[in-house]
Amino acid sequence: MQDVISLVLGGGRGARLYPLTRRRSEPAVPLAGKYRLIDVPVSNCLNSELNRVFVLTQFLSVSLHRHIAATYRTGPFTNGFVEVLAAQQTNEATNWYRGTADALRQNLCHIESEAHTDVLVLSGDQIYRMDFRRLLDAHRAAAADVTVAVVPVTCARATALGVVGLDDGGRVVRLVEKPGGDAVDALREAPAWLDARGISRDRPLLANMGIYLFRRQALCDLLSAREEAIDLVREVLAPALTTHHVHGFLFDGYWEDLGTVASYHAANLALAGDDPPFDFHSPEGVIYTRMRDLPAARIGAASVSQSLIADGCLVEAGARLERSVLGVRSRVRRNVLLRETIVLGADEYETPRQMEDNRRKGLPDIGIGEGSVLERAIVDKDCRIGRGVHIVNRRGVRQEDHDLYVIRDGIVVIPNATVIPDGMEI
Repeated sequence: MQDVISLVLGGGRGARLYPLTRRRSEPAVPLAGKYRLIDVPVSNCLNSELNRVFVLTQFLSVSLHRHIAATYRTGPFTNGFVEVLAAQQTNEATNWYRGTADALRQNLCHIESEAHTDVLVLSGDQIYRMDFRRLLDAHRAAAADVTVAVVPVTCARATALGVVGLDDGGRVVRLVEKPGGDAVDALREAPAWLDARGISRDRPLLANMGIYLFRRQALCDLLSAREEAIDLVREVLAPALTTHHVHGFLFDGYWEDLGTVASYHAANLALAGDDPPFDFHSPEGVIYTRMRDLPAARIGAASVSQSLIADGCLVEAGARLERSVLGVRSRVRRNVLLRETIVLGADEYETPRQMEDNRRKGLPDIGIGEGSVLERAIVDKDCRIGRGVHIVNRRGVRQEDHDLYVIRDGIVVIPNATVIPDGMEI
Protein backbone atom coordinates (compact mmCIF):
# COMPACT_ATOMS: atom_id res chain seq x y z
CA MET A 1 0.00 0.00 0.00
CA GLN A 2 2.90 2.32 -0.72
CA ASP A 3 0.80 4.35 -3.17
CA VAL A 4 -1.34 5.91 -0.39
CA ILE A 5 -0.35 8.44 2.25
CA SER A 6 -2.51 9.24 5.28
CA LEU A 7 -3.03 12.61 6.92
CA VAL A 8 -4.56 12.76 10.40
CA LEU A 9 -5.94 16.19 11.29
CA GLY A 10 -4.79 16.99 14.80
CA GLY A 11 -7.69 19.27 15.61
CA GLY A 12 -8.01 22.87 16.66
CA ARG A 13 -8.76 24.23 20.12
CA GLY A 14 -11.15 21.42 21.02
CA ALA A 15 -13.51 23.83 22.77
CA ARG A 16 -16.33 21.27 23.04
CA LEU A 17 -14.06 18.93 25.06
CA TYR A 18 -12.86 21.65 27.42
CA PRO A 19 -11.47 21.37 30.12
CA LEU A 20 -9.97 18.06 28.95
CA THR A 21 -8.28 20.15 26.24
CA ARG A 22 -7.05 22.86 28.61
CA ARG A 23 -3.49 21.52 28.44
CA ARG A 24 -3.59 19.14 25.48
CA SER A 25 -5.00 18.85 21.97
CA GLU A 26 -8.06 16.70 21.25
CA PRO A 27 -6.15 13.72 19.78
CA ALA A 28 -4.00 13.59 22.94
CA VAL A 29 -7.01 13.12 25.25
CA PRO A 30 -6.82 9.72 27.03
CA LEU A 31 -9.22 6.95 26.03
CA ALA A 32 -10.29 3.71 27.71
CA GLY A 33 -7.77 3.98 30.51
CA LYS A 34 -4.49 3.59 28.64
CA TYR A 35 -4.90 4.86 25.07
CA ARG A 36 -5.07 8.29 23.42
CA LEU A 37 -7.62 9.30 20.79
CA ILE A 38 -4.86 9.58 18.17
CA ASP A 39 -4.14 5.84 18.57
CA VAL A 40 -7.40 4.93 16.81
CA PRO A 41 -6.82 6.49 13.35
CA VAL A 42 -3.10 5.67 13.35
CA SER A 43 -3.75 2.03 14.33
CA ASN A 44 -6.44 1.72 11.65
CA CYS A 45 -3.88 2.89 9.11
CA LEU A 46 -1.20 0.46 10.27
CA ASN A 47 -3.65 -2.45 10.37
CA SER A 48 -4.66 -1.59 6.79
CA GLU A 49 -1.01 -1.69 5.67
CA LEU A 50 -0.97 2.10 5.27
CA ASN A 51 2.34 2.81 6.97
CA ARG A 52 3.06 6.35 5.76
CA VAL A 53 1.17 8.62 8.13
CA PHE A 54 1.44 12.36 8.75
CA VAL A 55 -0.22 13.89 11.83
CA LEU A 56 -1.01 17.59 11.40
CA THR A 57 -0.77 19.43 14.71
CA GLN A 58 -1.00 22.96 16.01
CA PHE A 59 -2.85 23.56 19.28
CA LEU A 60 -1.23 22.49 22.61
CA SER A 61 0.59 19.73 20.77
CA VAL A 62 3.55 18.95 23.06
CA SER A 63 1.98 15.93 24.79
CA LEU A 64 0.71 14.65 21.43
CA HIS A 65 4.18 14.93 19.91
CA ARG A 66 5.69 13.05 22.85
CA HIS A 67 3.13 10.30 22.59
CA ILE A 68 3.65 9.81 18.86
CA ALA A 69 7.45 9.83 19.21
CA ALA A 70 7.33 7.27 22.05
CA THR A 71 4.73 5.00 20.42
CA TYR A 72 5.18 4.79 16.66
CA ARG A 73 8.78 3.99 15.92
CA THR A 74 9.46 2.39 12.56
CA GLY A 75 12.55 0.38 11.76
CA PRO A 76 15.44 1.78 9.70
CA PHE A 77 14.86 -0.74 6.90
CA THR A 78 11.25 0.18 6.09
CA ASN A 79 9.70 2.95 4.04
CA GLY A 80 7.04 3.56 6.66
CA PHE A 81 6.74 6.45 9.11
CA VAL A 82 4.39 8.19 11.51
CA GLU A 83 5.52 11.81 11.50
CA VAL A 84 4.26 15.07 12.93
CA LEU A 85 3.70 18.05 10.65
CA ALA A 86 3.45 20.95 13.08
CA ALA A 87 1.98 24.26 11.95
CA GLN A 88 4.73 26.72 11.05
CA GLN A 89 5.20 30.05 9.39
CA THR A 90 6.97 29.84 6.04
CA ASN A 91 7.91 32.11 3.15
CA GLU A 92 4.69 31.04 1.44
CA ALA A 93 2.34 31.14 4.47
CA THR A 94 2.51 33.35 7.54
CA ASN A 95 -0.74 32.17 9.17
CA TRP A 96 -1.32 29.22 11.46
CA TYR A 97 -3.86 26.64 10.32
CA ARG A 98 -7.20 28.42 10.05
CA GLY A 99 -9.23 25.28 9.40
CA THR A 100 -9.15 21.79 7.89
CA ALA A 101 -8.80 22.90 4.25
CA ASP A 102 -6.14 25.45 5.15
CA ALA A 103 -4.16 22.82 7.09
CA LEU A 104 -4.11 20.52 4.06
CA ARG A 105 -3.24 23.36 1.69
CA GLN A 106 -0.28 24.47 3.80
CA ASN A 107 1.09 20.93 3.59
CA LEU A 108 0.69 20.45 -0.15
CA CYS A 109 4.46 20.45 -0.47
CA HIS A 110 4.61 17.26 1.60
CA ILE A 111 1.65 15.75 -0.24
CA GLU A 112 3.24 16.44 -3.60
CA SER A 113 6.73 15.28 -2.60
CA GLU A 114 5.65 11.75 -1.65
CA ALA A 115 5.26 9.08 -4.35
CA HIS A 116 1.60 8.06 -4.20
CA THR A 117 -1.68 8.13 -6.08
CA ASP A 118 -4.19 8.69 -3.27
CA VAL A 119 -4.43 10.67 -0.03
CA LEU A 120 -6.43 9.47 2.98
CA VAL A 121 -7.60 12.27 5.30
CA LEU A 122 -8.75 11.34 8.81
CA SER A 123 -9.99 13.00 11.99
CA GLY A 124 -8.24 12.57 15.32
CA ASP A 125 -11.23 12.49 17.70
CA GLN A 126 -13.24 9.41 16.72
CA ILE A 127 -13.40 5.75 17.71
CA TYR A 128 -14.04 3.06 15.11
CA ARG A 129 -12.33 0.09 13.48
CA MET A 130 -12.09 0.14 9.66
CA ASP A 131 -10.02 -1.69 7.07
CA PHE A 132 -9.10 1.16 4.76
CA ARG A 133 -8.20 -1.32 2.01
CA ARG A 134 -11.93 -1.86 1.41
CA LEU A 135 -12.38 1.90 1.20
CA LEU A 136 -9.54 2.10 -1.32
CA ASP A 137 -10.99 -0.73 -3.43
CA ALA A 138 -14.38 0.99 -3.60
CA HIS A 139 -12.73 4.34 -4.39
CA ARG A 140 -10.80 2.92 -7.31
CA ALA A 141 -13.63 0.72 -8.58
CA ALA A 142 -15.82 3.83 -8.84
CA ALA A 143 -12.99 5.83 -10.46
CA ALA A 144 -13.84 8.54 -7.95
CA ASP A 145 -12.03 11.80 -7.39
CA VAL A 146 -13.07 11.75 -3.74
CA THR A 147 -14.67 9.05 -1.61
CA VAL A 148 -16.47 9.97 1.61
CA ALA A 149 -17.08 7.30 4.26
CA VAL A 150 -20.66 7.39 5.60
CA VAL A 151 -22.43 5.57 8.42
CA PRO A 152 -26.19 5.16 9.04
CA VAL A 153 -27.44 7.15 12.06
CA THR A 154 -30.69 8.04 13.78
CA CYS A 155 -32.46 11.35 13.20
CA ALA A 156 -31.52 12.49 16.72
CA ARG A 157 -27.81 12.07 16.05
CA ALA A 158 -27.92 13.57 12.58
CA THR A 159 -28.54 17.13 13.76
CA ALA A 160 -25.04 17.29 15.26
CA LEU A 161 -23.28 15.75 12.23
CA GLY A 162 -22.85 16.25 8.53
CA VAL A 163 -25.47 14.35 6.49
CA VAL A 164 -24.72 12.82 3.10
CA GLY A 165 -27.18 11.91 0.36
CA LEU A 166 -26.32 9.22 -2.23
CA ASP A 167 -27.91 8.36 -5.55
CA ASP A 168 -28.55 4.77 -6.63
CA GLY A 169 -25.02 4.48 -7.99
CA GLY A 170 -23.40 5.58 -4.73
CA ARG A 171 -22.49 9.07 -5.89
CA VAL A 172 -22.77 11.85 -3.30
CA VAL A 173 -25.48 14.31 -4.34
CA ARG A 174 -26.00 16.18 -1.04
CA LEU A 175 -23.69 17.21 1.77
CA VAL A 176 -25.37 19.17 4.58
CA GLU A 177 -23.63 20.19 7.80
CA LYS A 178 -25.68 19.84 11.02
CA PRO A 179 -29.17 20.06 9.49
CA GLY A 180 -32.07 21.44 11.52
CA GLY A 181 -35.21 19.50 12.43
CA ASP A 182 -37.20 20.07 9.23
CA ALA A 183 -34.15 19.56 7.02
CA VAL A 184 -33.45 16.17 8.59
CA ASP A 185 -36.72 14.68 7.29
CA ALA A 186 -35.89 15.75 3.74
CA LEU A 187 -32.50 14.02 3.94
CA ARG A 188 -33.79 10.57 4.88
CA GLU A 189 -32.83 7.72 2.60
CA ALA A 190 -35.77 5.85 1.04
CA PRO A 191 -36.97 2.78 3.00
CA ALA A 192 -36.39 0.56 -0.04
CA TRP A 193 -32.79 1.82 -0.27
CA LEU A 194 -32.21 0.98 3.40
CA ASP A 195 -33.87 -2.43 3.12
CA ALA A 196 -31.75 -3.38 0.08
CA ARG A 197 -28.60 -2.76 2.12
CA GLY A 198 -29.77 -4.39 5.34
CA ILE A 199 -29.89 -1.10 7.25
CA SER A 200 -32.47 -0.60 9.99
CA ARG A 201 -35.16 1.97 9.21
CA ASP A 202 -34.40 3.45 12.65
CA ARG A 203 -31.19 4.84 11.11
CA PRO A 204 -32.48 6.51 7.93
CA LEU A 205 -29.73 9.09 7.47
CA LEU A 206 -26.11 8.78 6.37
CA ALA A 207 -23.62 10.72 8.46
CA ASN A 208 -20.30 12.01 7.19
CA MET A 209 -17.63 10.14 9.19
CA GLY A 210 -14.89 12.65 8.51
CA ILE A 211 -12.94 10.05 6.52
CA TYR A 212 -11.99 11.13 2.99
CA LEU A 213 -9.97 9.41 0.29
CA PHE A 214 -8.79 11.76 -2.44
CA ARG A 215 -7.15 11.08 -5.72
CA ARG A 216 -3.92 13.00 -5.24
CA GLN A 217 -4.33 15.29 -8.22
CA ALA A 218 -7.96 16.00 -7.36
CA LEU A 219 -6.99 17.11 -3.85
CA CYS A 220 -4.25 19.40 -5.14
CA ASP A 221 -6.58 20.87 -7.76
CA LEU A 222 -9.44 21.46 -5.32
CA LEU A 223 -7.24 23.17 -2.75
CA SER A 224 -5.43 25.27 -5.34
CA ALA A 225 -8.69 26.37 -6.98
CA ARG A 226 -10.10 27.60 -3.66
CA GLU A 227 -7.17 29.46 -2.16
CA GLU A 228 -9.29 31.20 0.48
CA ALA A 229 -11.20 28.10 1.59
CA ILE A 230 -10.81 27.28 5.27
CA ASP A 231 -13.29 24.48 5.92
CA LEU A 232 -12.83 21.25 3.96
CA VAL A 233 -16.49 20.19 3.91
CA ARG A 234 -18.38 23.45 3.40
CA GLU A 235 -15.94 25.25 1.12
CA VAL A 236 -14.22 22.45 -0.79
CA LEU A 237 -16.24 19.23 -0.86
CA ALA A 238 -19.75 20.70 -1.08
CA PRO A 239 -18.93 22.79 -4.21
CA ALA A 240 -17.04 19.82 -5.68
CA LEU A 241 -20.25 17.76 -5.92
CA THR A 242 -21.03 19.44 -9.25
CA THR A 243 -17.49 19.45 -10.66
CA HIS A 244 -15.95 16.17 -9.47
CA HIS A 245 -16.98 12.59 -8.92
CA VAL A 246 -17.55 12.35 -5.15
CA HIS A 247 -18.43 8.79 -4.12
CA GLY A 248 -19.90 7.44 -0.89
CA PHE A 249 -18.51 4.40 0.95
CA LEU A 250 -21.06 2.79 3.27
CA PHE A 251 -19.69 1.66 6.65
CA ASP A 252 -22.04 -0.11 9.04
CA GLY A 253 -19.82 -0.76 12.05
CA TYR A 254 -19.40 1.09 15.33
CA TRP A 255 -18.38 4.72 14.97
CA GLU A 256 -18.50 7.49 17.54
CA ASP A 257 -17.40 11.10 17.40
CA LEU A 258 -15.89 11.97 20.80
CA GLY A 259 -15.85 15.71 20.27
CA THR A 260 -18.02 16.64 23.28
CA VAL A 261 -17.79 15.95 27.01
CA ALA A 262 -21.10 14.05 26.92
CA SER A 263 -20.11 11.80 23.99
CA TYR A 264 -16.64 11.22 25.50
CA HIS A 265 -18.13 10.23 28.85
CA ALA A 266 -20.77 7.95 27.30
CA ALA A 267 -18.31 6.21 24.95
CA ASN A 268 -15.80 5.45 27.70
CA LEU A 269 -18.49 3.99 29.94
CA ALA A 270 -19.82 1.89 27.05
CA LEU A 271 -16.33 0.44 26.61
CA ALA A 272 -16.45 -0.77 30.21
CA GLY A 273 -19.69 -2.72 29.74
CA ASP A 274 -20.18 -6.47 29.47
CA ASP A 275 -20.75 -6.26 25.71
CA PRO A 276 -18.83 -3.15 24.58
CA PRO A 277 -19.67 -1.78 21.12
CA PHE A 278 -15.94 -1.44 20.46
CA ASP A 279 -13.78 -4.24 21.83
CA PHE A 280 -10.14 -3.43 22.59
CA HIS A 281 -9.62 -7.13 23.40
CA SER A 282 -10.31 -8.16 19.81
CA PRO A 283 -7.34 -9.94 18.16
CA GLU A 284 -8.26 -8.27 14.87
CA GLY A 285 -7.53 -4.62 14.31
CA VAL A 286 -5.33 -4.14 17.37
CA ILE A 287 -5.22 -0.58 18.71
CA TYR A 288 -1.62 0.33 19.46
CA THR A 289 -0.43 2.70 22.16
CA ARG A 290 2.63 3.63 24.16
CA MET A 291 4.32 0.76 26.01
CA ARG A 292 4.83 1.63 29.68
CA ASP A 293 6.94 -0.14 32.30
CA LEU A 294 4.14 -0.27 34.84
CA PRO A 295 3.15 -3.04 37.26
CA ALA A 296 -0.18 -4.82 37.08
CA ALA A 297 -3.10 -3.14 38.82
CA ARG A 298 -3.40 -4.06 42.51
CA ILE A 299 -6.93 -4.33 43.89
CA GLY A 300 -7.70 -4.89 47.57
CA ALA A 301 -10.96 -6.15 49.05
CA ALA A 302 -12.91 -3.90 46.71
CA SER A 303 -16.09 -4.28 44.68
CA VAL A 304 -15.70 -3.79 40.93
CA SER A 305 -18.38 -4.12 38.28
CA GLN A 306 -18.40 -3.17 34.57
CA SER A 307 -15.18 -1.20 34.85
CA LEU A 308 -11.84 -0.77 33.09
CA ILE A 309 -8.71 -0.61 35.25
CA ALA A 310 -5.46 0.30 33.51
CA ASP A 311 -1.88 -0.60 34.34
CA GLY A 312 -0.32 0.57 37.58
CA CYS A 313 -3.55 1.32 39.47
CA LEU A 314 -4.01 0.87 43.22
CA VAL A 315 -7.54 0.25 44.53
CA GLU A 316 -7.76 -0.06 48.31
CA ALA A 317 -10.09 -2.13 50.48
CA GLY A 318 -13.72 -1.08 50.72
CA ALA A 319 -13.70 0.83 47.43
CA ARG A 320 -16.62 0.34 45.04
CA LEU A 321 -16.29 0.86 41.30
CA GLU A 322 -19.51 0.74 39.31
CA ARG A 323 -19.33 1.28 35.55
CA SER A 324 -16.17 3.36 35.77
CA VAL A 325 -12.77 3.71 34.11
CA LEU A 326 -9.39 4.11 35.84
CA GLY A 327 -6.47 5.43 33.81
CA VAL A 328 -2.82 4.55 34.35
CA ARG A 329 -1.44 5.03 37.90
CA SER A 330 -4.84 5.88 39.37
CA ARG A 331 -5.04 5.55 43.14
CA VAL A 332 -8.43 4.96 44.79
CA ARG A 333 -8.31 4.88 48.56
CA ARG A 334 -10.44 3.09 51.16
CA ASN A 335 -14.22 3.25 51.05
CA VAL A 336 -14.41 5.35 47.88
CA LEU A 337 -17.46 5.04 45.63
CA LEU A 338 -17.01 5.67 41.93
CA ARG A 339 -20.16 5.41 39.83
CA GLU A 340 -20.12 6.21 36.10
CA THR A 341 -16.86 8.06 36.63
CA ILE A 342 -13.70 8.32 34.52
CA VAL A 343 -10.41 8.91 36.31
CA LEU A 344 -7.63 9.64 33.82
CA GLY A 345 -4.85 8.73 36.26
CA ALA A 346 -1.46 10.28 36.89
CA ASP A 347 1.78 10.93 35.01
CA GLU A 348 3.98 9.78 37.93
CA TYR A 349 3.71 7.99 41.25
CA GLU A 350 4.21 10.04 44.39
CA THR A 351 7.06 8.91 46.63
CA PRO A 352 6.66 8.50 50.43
CA ARG A 353 8.68 11.69 50.90
CA GLN A 354 6.37 13.60 48.56
CA MET A 355 3.38 12.32 50.50
CA GLU A 356 4.97 13.54 53.74
CA ASP A 357 5.41 16.95 52.11
CA ASN A 358 1.73 16.87 51.19
CA ARG A 359 0.85 16.42 54.89
CA ARG A 360 2.97 19.42 55.86
CA LYS A 361 1.41 21.57 53.14
CA GLY A 362 -2.13 20.41 53.87
CA LEU A 363 -2.48 18.90 50.39
CA PRO A 364 -4.31 15.66 49.54
CA ASP A 365 -2.24 13.02 47.78
CA ILE A 366 -2.73 12.51 44.04
CA GLY A 367 -5.75 10.28 43.52
CA ILE A 368 -9.16 9.85 45.15
CA GLY A 369 -9.19 10.37 48.92
CA GLU A 370 -10.68 8.03 51.50
CA GLY A 371 -14.46 7.98 51.76
CA SER A 372 -15.09 10.16 48.72
CA VAL A 373 -18.10 9.67 46.42
CA LEU A 374 -17.98 10.52 42.70
CA GLU A 375 -20.90 10.01 40.33
CA ARG A 376 -21.09 10.92 36.63
CA ALA A 377 -17.76 12.69 36.75
CA ILE A 378 -14.48 12.94 34.85
CA VAL A 379 -11.28 13.51 36.83
CA ASP A 380 -8.35 14.62 34.69
CA LYS A 381 -4.75 13.60 35.33
CA ASP A 382 -2.82 14.42 38.52
CA CYS A 383 -5.85 15.67 40.44
CA ARG A 384 -5.87 15.61 44.24
CA ILE A 385 -9.32 14.70 45.56
CA GLY A 386 -9.40 15.01 49.36
CA ARG A 387 -11.09 12.82 51.96
CA GLY A 388 -14.86 12.73 52.17
CA VAL A 389 -15.37 14.72 48.96
CA HIS A 390 -18.77 14.40 47.25
CA ILE A 391 -18.83 15.10 43.50
CA VAL A 392 -22.42 14.18 42.71
CA ASN A 393 -24.06 17.30 41.21
CA ARG A 394 -27.04 17.14 43.60
CA ARG A 395 -28.36 20.42 42.17
CA GLY A 396 -28.70 18.86 38.73
CA VAL A 397 -26.76 21.68 37.07
CA ARG A 398 -26.35 21.25 33.30
CA GLN A 399 -23.71 23.89 32.55
CA GLU A 400 -21.38 25.73 34.92
CA ASP A 401 -17.83 27.08 35.06
CA HIS A 402 -16.03 27.24 38.40
CA ASP A 403 -12.40 27.71 39.43
CA LEU A 404 -12.22 24.06 40.56
CA TYR A 405 -14.56 22.32 38.15
CA VAL A 406 -16.59 22.57 34.96
CA ILE A 407 -20.04 21.05 34.38
CA ARG A 408 -21.07 20.11 30.85
CA ASP A 409 -24.37 18.34 30.13
CA GLY A 410 -24.65 17.49 33.82
CA ILE A 411 -21.23 15.83 33.94
CA VAL A 412 -18.73 17.29 36.43
CA VAL A 413 -15.20 17.58 35.03
CA ILE A 414 -12.25 18.21 37.36
CA PRO A 415 -9.46 19.85 35.31
CA ASN A 416 -5.86 18.67 35.20
CA ALA A 417 -3.91 18.90 38.50
CA THR A 418 -6.81 20.47 40.42
CA VAL A 419 -6.90 20.20 44.22
CA ILE A 420 -10.31 19.47 45.80
CA PRO A 421 -10.05 19.96 49.59
CA ASP A 422 -11.36 17.50 52.18
CA GLY A 423 -15.11 17.42 52.62
CA MET A 424 -15.99 19.60 49.63
CA GLU A 425 -19.28 18.90 47.88
CA ILE A 426 -19.87 19.67 44.20
